[in-house]
Amino acid sequence: MSALDATLARIAADHAPAVLASSLQAEDMLLTHAIASAGLPIGIFVLDTGRLHAETLDLIDAIRGRYGIDVDVYSPRESALASYVQIYGRDAFYRSVELRKRCCDIRKVEPLARALAAKRAWITGQRRAQAASRAELAEQEFDAAHALAKFNPLAAWTEEQVWQYIREHEVPYNRLYDQGYRSIGCAPCTRPTLPTEGIRAGRWWWEEPQSKECGLHVTAEGRLVRAKVTA
Repeated sequence: MSALDATLARIAADHAPAVLASSLQAEDMLLTHAIASAGLPIGIFVLDTGRLHAETLDLIDAIRGRYGIDVDVYSPRESALASYVQIYGRDAFYRSVELRKRCCDIRKVEPLARALAAKRAWITGQRRAQAASRAELAEQEFDAAHALAKFNPLAAWTEEQVWQYIREHEVPYNRLYDQGYRSIGCAPCTRPTLPTEGIRAGRWWWEEPQSKECGLHVTAEGRLVRAKVTA
């Protein structure tokens, strides 16, 4: 049994019910493969923001077909989306960091809270090498915002290790990676990157690096602060 398999088995045994929050990126497809291959009782959910690439959404059916497991899909509340669009405009996130984060709150953060309700632990595909803001990422932490354990079992993995695993196990992956993408989120907020750029340079490329988080991995205090949005 590999170290990753042992970690996931321990999470399943000691923190049930546990779930994988899958962004359908390479790391989360790797974790999905490991969970499904071991038959672990760990649920998998996806946040369908309504702005994802078609190539990303195709992976939901790929998971169901390849592994025979279900994927729970959580979408933003229509009333919140309609209000945002009416007040600020559909693509207002280009105008300011505050408006972009408000969009992320509606499309990601609030659905995440619903997905994690009544769970004891959630698993992510975060890695320390993805961004400076994740350099101190722990493999296990306590998420005070949702009052449950949070695991980042790939925290110490390199990008090369992730892709080696995917190749060796023939894990389905987003074909946008073959077009120069290295980190894939919502379509209007993601672009391919140059070889000289960082992994997450294509995410919210018009913003400063320190602001490039969507809000899924911040403290409860941080969420409260940025809930105040101005046009």
